[in-house]
Amino acid sequence: MSRKKNHHRRNTDTPSPNHFLPASREEMTARGWDRVDIVLVTGDAYVDHPSFGIALIGRLLEANGYRVAVLAQPRHDDEEEFRRFGPPRLFFGISAGNLDSIVANYTGNAKVRDIDSYSPAGNPYFGKERQKKSRRRPDRASIRYASLARAAYRDVPVVLGGLEASLRRFTHWDYQQEKLRNSVLADAKADLLVYGMGERAVLEIARRLAEGASLQGIAGTCERLTDREKEERTFAGQPLTLPSWSEINNDQKKFLEAEATIDRHARALSSAPLLQRQQSGWLLQHGWPTPLSQEELDALYQLPFTRLPHPEAGEVPAHRMVRHSVTILRGCYGNCAFCAITRHQGPMVVSRSSFSVLAEIRQVAARPDFDGTVTDLGGPTANMYGTRCTKACTKRDCLLPKVCPNLEIDQGVFLELLRAAAKLPGVEHVFVSSGLRMELLLRTPELLRQILLHHTPGALKIAPEHTEDEVLRLMHKPGGGLLEDFLTTCRRIGRESGKKILFTPYFISSHPGCTVEHMRRLATEAGRLGLSLRQFQDFTPTPGTLSTAMYLAGCDLKGHPIAVARNAGERRQQRSILERELRALRRK
Repeated sequence: MSRKKNHHRRNTDTPSPNHFLPASREEMTARGWDRVDIVLVTGDAYVDHPSFGIALIGRLLEANGYRVAVLAQPRHDDEEEFRRFGPPRLFFGISAGNLDSIVANYTGNAKVRDIDSYSPAGNPYFGKERQKKSRRRPDRASIRYASLARAAYRDVPVVLGGLEASLRRFTHWDYQQEKLRNSVLADAKADLLVYGMGERAVLEIARRLAEGASLQGIAGTCERLTDREKEERTFAGQPLTLPSWSEINNDQKKFLEAEATIDRHARALSSAPLLQRQQSGWLLQHGWPTPLSQEELDALYQLPFTRLPHPEAGEVPAHRMVRHSVTILRGCYGNCAFCAITRHQGPMVVSRSSFSVLAEIRQVAARPDFDGTVTDLGGPTANMYGTRCTKACTKRDCLLPKVCPNLEIDQGVFLELLRAAAKLPGVEHVFVSSGLRMELLLRTPELLRQILLHHTPGALKIAPEHTEDEVLRLMHKPGGGLLEDFLTTCRRIGRESGKKILFTPYFISSHPGCTVEHMRRLATEAGRLGLSLRQFQDFTPTPGTLSTAMYLAGCDLKGHPIAVARNAGERRQQRSILERELRALRRK
């Protein structure tokens, strides 16, 4: 993460007038460049904001002296698009964007989405033609983009990264095709895959390619190996061998075994290599890189982002959602079974310093479009800000079966940040709109009161996911009356302060192990607790989660059979119970 001058620094030219990374040949030549070092390809519109992964990686590479261009939403039926900047000196960096392309393009029931918040004006198509070939983001974009990059310049290394590549790095289930697929690295035949947030790995890749060195053994990356290469390779530590594609295809309980091993490995931030046989060849994952320090994370967010969509993108809905928000932490130790944050961002929470956060809020407040409201101070789970483990631990499962006594929770750190942010010139409101863990808020009563009374935009968003202990256990979420205790505490605070506290709860139907009877009980219990059923969705078996493995295997982590709603009719039956409840509420 060093920004000191080094022998790789080449980007000493005057930046282009618009201060974006070049997104066209004209912008590249306006900087006086005859060639770029790295072309970053993304399935999103180019938005130069730190909430967009390509912008974050691009600015980091730029700060370390590399000439970087951005190829945003290239047409995927034309390899000439990948010749826009000429052959990059070092590599193509390929990302499907901030979302997995299948999640972006299809609902959980595999119906085509008509809106893409990461595309100009939310239009997922090039122009008005609504055909698959005209989608701005192709299905399995990492594979398609890698193929086009290789066709354009066969000798230029191709590196996959971003959320899609990260979560599809092992054998995985594709819910749109309803089949088991190889690692995306194997299918794309790329040179390397970067998993996780990627900053350390990407800088190391650039450094080695600039020096003509081998890309073998980089922490935070995956390689493809032939049978012969596997036998000849000397590994850094004893590798763990996962069930193969063939074994999983013949016995889907092996998928759960593989995913459980990957999950433990991720939570431990293990340095041990992982091996998995694909349909052809092997996938080798090197160990996790060291998470960024607070100082390094601060430096990342202090890079010179314009915080705007590129002019050619116009208005991008996803940008409007985050333009006045500030990320305050990274990582999550909650380990919800249906969530892939730990698999991608890691299990360690790294919080930015208050100095860095406040400096970014000042930048937001100085913008001409700022209306006085910071829409979110958050991250994966906002009230994990400032928490830390007080001992070395490889389990990193800090909230179940109860909050770990080694978890240090200092509510004053977040309180001070909220109060300081609210006092900044031009700031009228500071909201916390990200997820919040209820069991942690009950342990920080002053912080809970502050958020309820001063930092909640209308209704407090909570995510109990379900009310039934049997389902919550499978979700790896606490039960035992936590939701009722939390609601009681919040309403008491409301009565004492003379403010009516409103809630927007989020529920999941059709999670593995959830039955129609569970949904009926959920509707009854929500009514008893005075909660409206306004936000809910069917469980979607996305890559990289234990819930998806349970969905495919039909059993829990202990091997006990569970009910699984597999087809659209079964899922519709569960969802209809909540929809009927919602219609009843509207009639009232």
